[in-house]
This record gives sequence, structure tokens and C-alpha cells, in this order.
Amino acid sequence: MSEFRAFSAPGKALLAGGYLVLDPKYDALVVGLSARMHALAYPHDSLEESDKFEVRVKSRQFKDGEWSYQVSPESGFIPVSVSGSKNPFIEKVIANVFNYFKPNMDDYCGRNLFIIDIFSDDAYHSQEDSVTKHYGGRNLSFHSHRIEDVPKTGLGSSAGLVTVLTTALASFFVPDLTNNVDEYRKVIHNLSQVAHCQAQGKIGSGFDVAAAAYGSIKYRRFPPELISDLPDIGNVSYADKLTHLVDEVDWNITIESNRLPSGLALWMGDIKSGSETVKLVQKVKKWYDSHLPESLEVYTELDHANSRFMDELSKLNRLYNSHDYYSGQIFEAIEKNDSSCQKYSEITDVRDSVDTIRRCFRKITIESGADIEPPVQTKLLDDCQTLEGVLTCLIPGAGGYDAIAVIATQDADLKTQTAGDKRFSNVQWLDVCQADWGVRKEKEPETYLEK
Repeated sequence: MSEFRAFSAPGKALLAGGYLVLDPKYDALVVGLSARMHALAYPHDSLEESDKFEVRVKSRQFKDGEWSYQVSPESGFIPVSVSGSKNPFIEKVIANVFNYFKPNMDDYCGRNLFIIDIFSDDAYHSQEDSVTKHYGGRNLSFHSHRIEDVPKTGLGSSAGLVTVLTTALASFFVPDLTNNVDEYRKVIHNLSQVAHCQAQGKIGSGFDVAAAAYGSIKYRRFPPELISDLPDIGNVSYADKLTHLVDEVDWNITIESNRLPSGLALWMGDIKSGSETVKLVQKVKKWYDSHLPESLEVYTELDHANSRFMDELSKLNRLYNSHDYYSGQIFEAIEKNDSSCQKYSEITDVRDSVDTIRRCFRKITIESGADIEPPVQTKLLDDCQTLEGVLTCLIPGAGGYDAIAVIATQDADLKTQTAGDKRFSNVQWLDVCQADWGVRKEKEPETYLEK
């Protein structure tokens, strides 16, 4: 078993499929982001003889950020806190990884203390009132107050945490995982989905965990009963049923590699205000259930627009890669973003599909009371659409006030264009871009060590 190892998992932006992604009937487009969650893992000799494993998770981005748990086969690998601090996401990861791998104490020769450091890149949280501290070879933005009280930017921090922590902890039990993450990606994904749903106390759509595991993808969710039918952790049959679910059951899930077209870049703008996704989803579900069949008609229109959006992006990608004269004209028109764009159906078809998506979301906003695309965001997106190099823009995910997403040419500089413009005074452009790779080993983990 190698000693020190480091892993990271990407954030996400749901560009198509908001709300519909909760239903296994609909496809979604999820783009992986360069902002990543990190885990640094290393086994350690136990400080005292013990017949239990101990997992110690630390993060200097949290006040009192250390969580220690003991587990043993006799208790069904139920994590027992020995530090006083508890974290449901960490607990569920520990419980599921141990139940799946079922480690035997005799195989570890006293090296039964596992230490994992975790931290996130700064784009996961709003950066106002933050200070930059140095952690090894990386600059990380540490907040001067409790990071859990800082507005999130909606990049999927809990999914990234669960996925990278699952990977790091599993690496203690599978010697070749560190250098063969691809071989174990499905196991990592399935264990992470189970742990994340259990920690949240509900069966979510799972697109954020799938993106953390696989990167940029076309996604269709798994049936919720796969996880809800599991017995309680600690049940005598839990480990066997979990292993059967992870290894043998067909999840009936769609995870296909997908990405934005070459020649285009994704910009994420933080609005410096968080949104409560759970409340938004609850309001939309209540509206949907009470307004059938009209609400189904809206969802059907949304689904058609989402599919068209994904299809048109694929066409643009093929066109860009053809390197012909016509392709150059199209991207030159996007760069100028003037009336010449109207001459090209490849541009207008993308924009028309997004216009339909946004119109449907505004309708749901008015009728449900859920601020998916409230008027202030509508104005901001419309203003973004006028910038040079912008193909289209929209509210990602569940919408609200987390962030905006803008698809622009690779040479577009939105920071320069919006600097000093009062229309964009509440927008901070995040230092992120599309990243197609999912959870992975970091090639030079020594750069993380604190100097």
C-alpha cells in the first residue's frame, strides 16, 4: 500500500435539465468545472492498541474542522464519533466504504488509523471578506469566518466532498486504486450516490455526484428505490445488500461523456447571494402536482428545448472541428455578437432553445413562487447577452441567486467588458472553466503538503 496520496473531484454546472432531472424520464447536461474538492490521505500507526479502525477527517477551512470516528465489524461498521463533532456526509461515506470493503483488522498490522485532509478550491464559496492563505504550492481562499456561513456558489460542494472522500478512503483498502481510478470509477460513483442520499435524508437526482465522479456528462437519473430499499446501516444484511447494489444491480442510469463545443468557454458569475435549493424544489413540486396537466405541458416544452439545446451544441462542436471557412464565419459572428448572428441558424437555434428554457422557467417562477429566474436575474442575463463573444446565457441548476452561466467564445473577456459597468456590479466572475475529467489522482501530491 502506498503511503501519502491525493485525489480531487470537480464541481458542476447543470446547464440543461433543471427540475426535470429529478424524473428518470428526462435527460440533463452537466458540465464539470475546474474548481475541485481535494482529499489527502495517509495511513498512520494507531496511538494505542485497539480492536477498532479510526478515521480522522480534517479541514482547516472549517472552524473546529476535525471529525474522528471509530468503526468495527462487530457494530456493522456504524461510525461512532470520538471527537464530539459530527458530519453526516463524512459519517455516511465511512459507513458505506467500510461495509462495502469489509476490512479485517488483522490485515492492517496495527495501521488502523486513517487520516484524510479535505479542502475545496475557493470558487465553491463567495469570496467577499476572504483572505488568501498558502497551502503548499496552491493558493486557497480561506474565509475569516466560518466557511459554512458563507454563501455557496452552487457548484456542488457536498457531492464533491462525498465523492473525493469515498475515493480517498477506498484507496486504503484497494492497493491499486490510487493508480487505477478509472477501473474503480463505477464503484466510487455508486458508493458516493448511496452515501450522499443518506446524508441528505432524501433520494436526490444524483447529477452532482455523477459529475463529481465522471466530469462533463449527459445524465439521466437512477430509480430512487434502488437506494430507498436498502436496510438501515447496521442491519445484519446491510453490507451484503449494499455490495449487491454496487456490483450487480443495473442502475438503469445514463452517464455519457458530453461537453460544450470546442471553441467555446463557460463563464460562471457569482451573484454573492445563496439560494436554498431544497425550498425551491419543494415549491416547484407543489406547483407541478397541483397544476396538472398544464404543468406537464410546461415540462414537456422544457424537455424539448433541453434536447434541442444539447443537439445544437453538438452540431456546433462538429462544425468547429471541421475547420472549414463556414465554421470560421460562425465563430467570428459570435465574437462580434452583432446583427450578423441572425444569418446563421447554428447560432439562432441555440439561442432560441435557451430562450424557450428561460421562458418556461419564468412561467414556473410566477406560478409557483419559486425564484428560479426572478426579474433581477432576467435583467442580468439579458445584459450579458449583449456582450461581445457571448453565444447564450442562462440560470444553471435549480436557478435562484447562486450563479449565472454564460457560454462564450474562448477569446471573450467578460471581466474586462463588465469592469466598472453598474449593470454587473453584483457579479463576480469565478475563476473556473469547463473540466471534462471526474474524480482523479493528483499526479504530484507533495505539492499539497504545507510548507
